[in-house]
Amino acid sequence: MAGAVFPFPVRVYYEDTDAGGVVYHARYLHFYERARTEFLRALNFSQQTLLEERKIAFVVKSMKIDYCIPAKLDDFLLVETEVAEVKGATIVFAQSLKRDENVLSTATVKVACVDLGKMKPIPLPKEVKAAFFD
Repeated sequence: MAGAVFPFPVRVYYEDTDAGGVVYHARYLHFYERARTEFLRALNFSQQTLLEERKIAFVVKSMKIDYCIPAKLDDFLLVETEVAEVKGATIVFAQSLKRDENVLSTATVKVACVDLGKMKPIPLPKEVKAAFFD
């Protein structure tokens, strides 16, 4: 999966917009989160299973987001997600939100793997780390 871009389609609903029909800035975070979750699911990793069986979770450590062009009500969008970097306990995702070929927004998201009992970073499970390089 190294270097692969994972596409995730999104439709903009009324609930995503402000009174002017423009997507509210915080909703972009929802779109990006869903895409990262589905990306992991496509690699055969369920966050729910990791929570229940391994007592680990992925938490956002930092995020940089740029808004370029507004998304609007009823737009059909594509979130593209790729792994930019993998380290001991962290994954950096590069994401973009597109309408056709127009980039509406970009985000760089650093996610840490944490032990839920201690709420401390722990190394990524070997099988998760390996899945990014297959």
